[in-house]
Amino acid sequence: MVMSALRAIYIPRSLFSPSSRAILARARKAHGSRGKNMLLSHSPSLAATTHRPALPSGSRFRSCSSGARLRRPPCARSGVGVGVETLAATAEAALLRSGLRAESLPRHVAVVMDGNSRWARARGLAVAEGHAEGRRTLERTVRLSRAWGVSALTAFAFSLENFSRPKARPPPPAGSAEVDFLMELFEGLIRDNVDEYAREGIRLHVIGDASRRPASLQSAATEAEEATRHNSQLVLMLAICYSGRWDIARACRELAAEARYGLLLRPEDIDEAMLDARLVTSLAGEFSSPDLLIRTSGEMRLSNFLLWQSAYSELYFTDTMWPDFGEEEYLRALGSYQSRDRRFGQRKF
Repeated sequence: MVMSALRAIYIPRSLFSPSSRAILARARKAHGSRGKNMLLSHSPSLAATTHRPALPSGSRFRSCSSGARLRRPPCARSGVGVGVETLAATAEAALLRSGLRAESLPRHVAVVMDGNSRWARARGLAVAEGHAEGRRTLERTVRLSRAWGVSALTAFAFSLENFSRPKARPPPPAGSAEVDFLMELFEGLIRDNVDEYAREGIRLHVIGDASRRPASLQSAATEAEEATRHNSQLVLMLAICYSGRWDIARACRELAAEARYGLLLRPEDIDEAMLDARLVTSLAGEFSSPDLLIRTSGEMRLSNFLLWQSAYSELYFTDTMWPDFGEEEYLRALGSYQSRDRRFGQRKF
């Protein structure tokens, strides 16, 4: 069943290149789908609530020429459409086959989701298609993390530096067509998944500078945080409008204000634990600092992500683009983590 195998998400036809539109048109015709927008759904309950981001008008986001070749339909990826229970069982079996020790998995995994645009351009697709595929990869990574018993997952979705991308119209808060599209994509990600997160024990929190986010995105984040606030199976932190330096500076300002106004705090009393408790990741409690930090696409830098928290994180860099980061690559990253000797500055004899 083609349509039941596709993830629940509304995508405008103009988002796809001609070759992928032809493939999806045949599937739509075969299953009686109607309307200009296509509902790609495996769950009828999601049909009325799926968020539809508008395709930006910038040339970088237009569909490619009819001569572009598509290696595979953007939505027809392995694992798409699989139920949560089935995915959990499959993920647990994969973990056992890999030989990894469940008790030695990282408690907190952080990911720099890089390579969406390059993934799309390499396939002759619009940049927006790469971001849409990246969203699906994140959704799958969240489910795998929960199934494998990871306690916290932090995903670097959008940095404060990303606002410096070429402007298509005046700011703020989203100053380019790509930024506008991404903000709507993030809002859709949150709204489309909050019910599942609430059921599956996933606590969602959006970290970063809330003043830079569109009001609709911030509203979705606030509602999702409230709906999942009592969950404890997995803490999912989406870093949107975030930077590590901003996080540290914000924490320092809070401490300075407390010391200035005499709130039982003297400058000499300030220590690392106090600053750590005021960073935005502190909501994860004992798991506030990542054990493993993964970056995709071949780049080998932190790019201002969790600078304080990653002081003793194990780093894993892969040439795999984020949209192609699947179960197999995730297991390789976990295997690399388990092969490390974590000393935290101490010498082991």
